[in-house]
Amino acid sequence: MPFGLCNAPATFERLMETVLRGQTSEDCLVYLDDFIIVGRTFEEHLNNLRKVFQRLQKANLKLSLKKCRFFQKEVAYLGHVISAEGVQTDPEKIEGVVN
Repeated sequence: MPFGLCNAPATFERLMETVLRGQTSEDCLVYLDDFIIVGRTFEEHLNNLRKVFQRLQKANLKLSLKKCRFFQKEVAYLGHVISAEGVQTDPEKIEGVVN
């Protein structure tokens, strides 16, 4: 679906909500085509990955492996840095304001 169409983002977001219905926000965060899949342990993380991958496969949706990052301890997501320590504003996003 070309995201240039005016209703494409909303339509895609509804599709993702339908495909991932039942996944809790503690397991999987989704904004359009950006996903964060988490787990408290490595095994839980693998299980959550498996569940999301199965749902995407069932819906015939594909991932771009070159855009995927697996088993990260810290990620930049929607202007924030998320890690085990919590959520912080991405320093790159505030650099222009501070300097």
